[in-house]
Amino acid sequence: MQADAEKAILVHLATSQKDKEEAEGSMAELAQLAAAAGAEVVQKIYQVRPRISPRYFIGQGKAEELARVREELGADLLIFDHNLSPIQQRSLEDRTQAKVIDRTQLILDIFAQRAKSNEGKLQVELAQLNYLLPRLVGKGIALSRLGAGIGTRGPGEKKLEEDRRRIIDRISRIKKEILGIQERRENQRKSRKESPVPTVSLVGYTSAGKSTLFNQLCREAMHTSPALFATLDPVLRRVEFSDGLYFFLSDTVGFIRKLPVELVSSFWATLEEIKEADCLLHVIDVSSPTSDRQTKAVESILAEIDAADIPVINVFNKIDLLSSKDDLLARNATSGRANVYISAKTGEGIPNLKEKIRTVVFHDFRLFYLRIPQEKRDILSSFPKWSIVLKRRENGDYSELKVMANPKFMINYLPYLSKGEENW
Repeated sequence: MQADAEKAILVHLATSQKDKEEAEGSMAELAQLAAAAGAEVVQKIYQVRPRISPRYFIGQGKAEELARVREELGADLLIFDHNLSPIQQRSLEDRTQAKVIDRTQLILDIFAQRAKSNEGKLQVELAQLNYLLPRLVGKGIALSRLGAGIGTRGPGEKKLEEDRRRIIDRISRIKKEILGIQERRENQRKSRKESPVPTVSLVGYTSAGKSTLFNQLCREAMHTSPALFATLDPVLRRVEFSDGLYFFLSDTVGFIRKLPVELVSSFWATLEEIKEADCLLHVIDVSSPTSDRQTKAVESILAEIDAADIPVINVFNKIDLLSSKDDLLARNATSGRANVYISAKTGEGIPNLKEKIRTVVFHDFRLFYLRIPQEKRDILSSFPKWSIVLKRRENGDYSELKVMANPKFMINYLPYLSKGEENW
């Protein structure tokens, strides 16, 4: 932990038995988020009460206790494991004399730190401005310390001190820029859709190992990290099988429970990549004690962005951390095409995964050999539009092709079919 790290107290309120049962796991995740943002967690405070206080979110007595604990520990940051209203945030700041941020603001701060591309920075800025706009009236401690610590990165003091109209104008300009990005991505997707090569997208809870799996499948060296939200910008690469058949693989931003609605709307151009995929690899950290809850969170977000009907392969990752690793690997032979057990770190189970991907995305494809005479060479340029050309060679007066294609596209080429397996 950095010497100048902000000291943070985490706060959780349970208003139901379910909330109470999930409190420890939720706070553990909040602690990870706080660490990812650069804070040092010095205390966790819990409260159980049936109703949320309109003024303090927590009860008044608990707010007073929070103020005392903050002063005793010298904490300068209070992080709530919930979303606070502007009134609640300002009241808590006035009562505790500390900077108060909620779960959404914390996640936005992490995104602001992680964003590297112009697209990512625009999307994060849009999300932050949409979040901060209703909080510009009656600025509290969090907004009066802009540029100084967690929850204050991003748009900057000058922009947030402008009047609401100028903030709204800035939001409008960013939306136009993102719309341009969205249109470019749509054109790229349209071009890919016109190609017979399928696209597979990695989805999953943040830190489930998506980027490590991406590297394993693509033989890449993308940045990986145990930190949450290590990948923000979508990446697309080609993955080949031993016979030359290939597909495109995309890596995208990780999901999390209570993903801020501001991020969902701002990152819509990026999430469109998931919606247009032919298959989703849902990467699940099978070693996590909360893997079931994480899985449901991802499935909920996929439904929210209208991606729930896309074929899914559940990729149970990190089996190298389990004592039952060998038993899980053995399941790959009998688990069907919907589930596979792997270790993206060691590579175990990757061949099984690739075969399941092949079964799903190429289920309508068949292997064909063709001999095209010289006088018909003009038709050769059409093959990449409806088939995947694995090999091509010249043989005297003929061009010979080995292709994978849907049989329905072969009707016009039946005269050129060849039994050439032996020669390839």
